[in-house]
Order: sequence, then structure tokens, then C-alpha cells
Amino acid sequence: MEYRGHDRRQAQFRLDWVDVARGLGMLAVVIGHVWTRGPVRDAMYSFHMPLFFLLSGMLSRPQDVGAFTRRQLVGQMRPYILFLALLILIDQIIEPLKGGRPIFHQWPDDLAPVLLGGFWLRGPYTIFWFVPCLMIARILFNVALNRWPDVLDRRWALLLLPVLVLAYALGWWTQASPLGLLSVPMACVLLWVGAVWPQVRWRGWMVAPLGALALAGLAGVMPTLNMKAADYGWPLLSVASAIATSLLLFRLSALVTPYAGPVAAVGRASLVIMYGHVAVIHYLAPYMGKPWLLLAALLIPFAIDRLIRLSPTVSRWLH
Repeated sequence: MEYRGHDRRQAQFRLDWVDVARGLGMLAVVIGHVWTRGPVRDAMYSFHMPLFFLLSGMLSRPQDVGAFTRRQLVGQMRPYILFLALLILIDQIIEPLKGGRPIFHQWPDDLAPVLLGGFWLRGPYTIFWFVPCLMIARILFNVALNRWPDVLDRRWALLLLPVLVLAYALGWWTQASPLGLLSVPMACVLLWVGAVWPQVRWRGWMVAPLGALALAGLAGVMPTLNMKAADYGWPLLSVASAIATSLLLFRLSALVTPYAGPVAAVGRASLVIMYGHVAVIHYLAPYMGKPWLLLAALLIPFAIDRLIRLSPTVSRWLH
């Protein structure tokens, strides 16, 4: 019984560090959307979206393709549709009250950009590219995982090398991205890197090369990333910097988990914060300084998440 209790505590610790890492990533996302230009923005954009793909890859296991695909489509697209519809409705109310015009105001013509999503969703909806991109990437990655469960199998290289080339080629060719699908090839590569990382035994000397790569990205030495537009900066190097920063943050998350309860709470509310924070920034930016805007962009969606969790039915639909 003592062993089983210890095992449960270890499992809970592992879950908590994931929440801390997700919380740190969410903080970086919100900061990058509050400070829209300058070194702070560039530092956040150097790693914040790859972090989530890497983390998802670390948690990936081969699952039945049909069942996993159905769960992803229902579980991810249901809150996507509901949050998007809710924010469109809110915009129809708020903008006229401000004397402005809603972003989508030419119905039914505006149905096309709403349904296309991704590249066509801007302003308070700009983050909505991420969930469909991650969902499709996870579905495709799961198909490959079922074929080659060992992510160190050399056949992964035969698959991922052309996928990596495709990722850069698509980014150079266009920025048009329906439902964020333009970024799926790079997302698949990052999922694989995340899946490989748990098999690498941590060594103290790794801090030096990872730290150097991370600092190069955080300090703006190399071009930053914009995954929504499939802009991956310098080929390989900018993405490598994002990976290095994320891996160091994962290590930090595991070390500080016992002391990072608030950050873990942000991680557990990350879905609602992700969908809601840009709208808060969009509507309140003219009236608040950036530090207060950051606080509002975190706390208002966090409070909404708490309210959603009060109802199991609402939580099932929106989480």
C-alpha cells in the first residue's frame, strides 16, 4: 500500500509539472500579445507556441486511430466553435456601444472567413488558429505512432525530413492558412521532438548548449517565430532555439512544481485563457497600461474558467 501511495504521489507530481509548464507557456503567450512589438514581444515569440506542441508530443502515446480521431474532433472543435460564436456575439454588442463597427458585419458574406478560420481570423479571434492546427497534427502524429511506436525508429527520419522541408516551403510560399493548417507540418515535427525528449537522460552539461541556443532566441540574435503564418525564422536555428528554451522551461517546471501553485492553476485554465485573453486585450487596450492589461487578460478568463467549472454540463461543453 505504501508503494501504491508513493506511485500515486509521483503520478500527481508529474501531472502538476505539466500544468506548471503549460502555465508558463500561457503566461508567455499573453505577454506576447500585450507587448505587441519590441524585445519583450520578440522574446516571447521565440518559443511560446512551440512549447505547447512539444509538451503535447511528450504526452503522446499510440492510441486507436479511429477512437482518437473522433475524440479529437469532438473534444477540440466543440469548444472551438462555441468560444468563437460567443466572441463573435460579444463583438456584435461591444463595438456598436463604442461607436464602432463589428469585425464581422457583412452577413452572410462573413461566414466564409469565419468558417475558414486561421489566417482569416484576426483581432480578438487571432489565437483560434492554434487548436485546429494542434488537433490535426496530433491526429496525423498518432497515425504514424501506431505504425512506428518507437519514436527513435530510423523510419521516422525518412518521414520527418520531407515534412520539415514541406513546412519551410509552405511558409515561404504563402501565409494563407485555413484553420491554421499551414503550420501542421512543423507542428508534427515538434510533436516528434517532444515525444523523443523523455527518452533522453538529463545531464547537467546540457544546460550550456541549450542555454546558449535559448539566449540567442530570447535576446533577438536570430529572427523570431510566427507559427500562425508559418514563419520559422532562420531555417532550423530559430526552431532549435525555441526547442531549447522550452526544454529548459520543462526542466524548471519540474524543479519548482511544489512552489508554483498559481502557475499550475493558470496551466489548468489555459484553454479558456487562450480563447479569451486576446479579446480582453483587444477591448481594454485603449483604457489600460500594459501591466494592468496583462493582469486583466489573465484574471478575467481565469475567473470565467472558474465559473465554467461550477457546472459539470457547461464544463463538458467548453473544456
